Amino acid sequence: MNFRQPTKPSFLHVVALLMAASWAPHGAFAQSIDSFTVVNADTGADIATFTSSGTVSIARTPRINIRANASGVKSVVFVDASTTRTENTAPYAYKGNSGAVYAPWSPAAGTYFINAKPYTGRGGAGTLGPVATLTLTVVGAAPPPPPPPPITRNEAARFLAQATFGPVDADIDRLMAIGYSAWIDEQFAMPRSGTHLAFFETLNDGNDKEVVAAFWRNALTGRDQLRLRMAYALSQIFVISLADGDVDNYDSAVAAWLDMLNMHSFGKYRALLQAVSLSPMMGIYLSHLANQKADAESGRVPDENYAREIMQLFSIGLVELELDGRPRLNASGAMIETYTPTDVSELAKVFTGWSWACPSTTERSCFLRGELNNRKDPDRGLKPMIAYPSYHSPEAKTFLGKTIPAGTSAADSLRTALDHLAAHRNVGPFIGRQLIQRFTTSNPSPAYVSAVARAFNDSGGDFRATLKAVLMHPEARVVGDTSGKVREPVLRLSAFMRAFPHRSLSGHYEQELTDDPGTALGQAPLHAPSVFNFYRPGYAAPKSNSAQRNLVAPELQIVNETSVAGYVNFMRDSISRGVGFPAGAGLTRRDLQGDYSAELALATDVPALVDRVTTRLTYGAVGSTRRREIIDAVSSIAIPGSSSSPTQISAAKRQRVNAAILLTVAAPEFLVIK
Repeated sequence: MNFRQPTKPSFLHVVALLMAASWAPHGAFAQSIDSFTVVNADTGADIATFTSSGTVSIARTPRINIRANASGVKSVVFVDASTTRTENTAPYAYKGNSGAVYAPWSPAAGTYFINAKPYTGRGGAGTLGPVATLTLTVVGAAPPPPPPPPITRNEAARFLAQATFGPVDADIDRLMAIGYSAWIDEQFAMPRSGTHLAFFETLNDGNDKEVVAAFWRNALTGRDQLRLRMAYALSQIFVISLADGDVDNYDSAVAAWLDMLNMHSFGKYRALLQAVSLSPMMGIYLSHLANQKADAESGRVPDENYAREIMQLFSIGLVELELDGRPRLNASGAMIETYTPTDVSELAKVFTGWSWACPSTTERSCFLRGELNNRKDPDRGLKPMIAYPSYHSPEAKTFLGKTIPAGTSAADSLRTALDHLAAHRNVGPFIGRQLIQRFTTSNPSPAYVSAVARAFNDSGGDFRATLKAVLMHPEARVVGDTSGKVREPVLRLSAFMRAFPHRSLSGHYEQELTDDPGTALGQAPLHAPSVFNFYRPGYAAPKSNSAQRNLVAPELQIVNETSVAGYVNFMRDSISRGVGFPAGAGLTRRDLQGDYSAELALATDVPALVDRVTTRLTYGAVGSTRRREIIDAVSSIAIPGSSSSPTQISAAKRQRVNAAILLTVAAPEFLVIK
């Protein structure tokens, strides 16, 4: 990867001129507006304070508010060109506030005249003090326009490589006809594909390979590609893994977990957070299923595993963030940690008393094993966990500045805790940046992260608005030295199999596990080695050019000498023999077979063959030098003359096709989507 240092984004600049109107000496009135302060509405931090005039640059955020700093007043009435509003609570904020929380205001470019009237009584009653007038001039470019429809099929294919499991001709045609925004809206309205669980239950073995088969069936054939890709992205943020022996005992429930992610892919973050927290699969994986309240006699304390990871990985991260994803710094220039060990211990109490769905919430066997009268509900892994009051911590719980009173039920404690986490200012930039990395680019600019986080915040955590902001941002359409991302192995295989449509001979999509780096991809869906996924969002290969330039490439964390050789060998076999296991008893052909008829028809015209293959896999990214290298290599495979048998001639043509595809899927232009 040859990344260039990102260019500095354009930021909104605000020039504020404060002119006092009808100012009287302060001593003549008991109440007055002493000054105005421009504040960062997302963090509450002051940007600048003026008494008469001044200039403010709010480069870190376009969302501001204005506070009237008043003395001796009970209310301030704000009057501008369109509205009159009374504020009875300090800080007296122009756009409304609740305590110390400021309402975000994103002003368009222009000049605003804001009158602030101080009163001795609430609601604008009592004596009126001198009126202060703020003339606020907002200077800055309008938000960037949405990208125009794709001009070329390669542009359309590149977008679809980001938004789907791989471009196909029908989707390219549709995108060219209606444009990016309308295509996204169509995907939002697209009915869900058949559920992973329903397909899983039609298969024979019922093991984790069948869960993978269900994943690949939808990835390769589902029409709701954006929903499925979003679910896959979420599975890499909210991680459970079949590599865990306990989770692997509930394969059907893991198939249902995928369906849960699909269901919430276009929903609200808060609803997903609750579904994740109450999933028995997450309860098993992060050990808060059957988590019990503290016991002083035995020394038992609540398990803290999930409490830690829901903050660190699923919501707010380790350090406080600006809206643009950059760390907030304290007065000493150090990053500010989001939570403490005490916050973890206190939040862990919220996740006590939750366990298997069972007919009784008082029976110990139900709580510990989901079993009543020696009988277990066969669907217990599919149902959300339920609360067992006698096992829930009854004491007060204080974390992240929030106190849940003593005696609050398990359900209300959970609701309050998840509401508090979902409302944290970090969630938008923390989750938003990871979604950008999963779909479009590893190194988004602060402006890109800010736009996505703002879409998340303004929509109340709606994934449709967030995902549209990810895919429609102009930076996602830019092709340059720092744009794009390394294509992770699962998405390499899916792009290959969709480019040359693969059909399951058995209908069972008998795909093998591909997590072995020496013989396969080094990655398989739902088989991450830990809750931290296959790679960290901030990973940079040591001593690499990217690391030296403070750029990250998360997917390179699973790249090494073994995985590079394993990938090429795996793809060589997959191209020549097919993907997966033999298709049923007595059959020798692998189950997933590609259609190469169009490529075989071009086998005697090597430049045309190479152009077709590289276009379908790299979307025009292959340059003249690489193209010539592939053409020369493919041309070295001779096709026998007419005196040879048809079988020999066909075999040579297939070898040319295989070579063209293999050299392309091993090329940097395929491995990195710019």
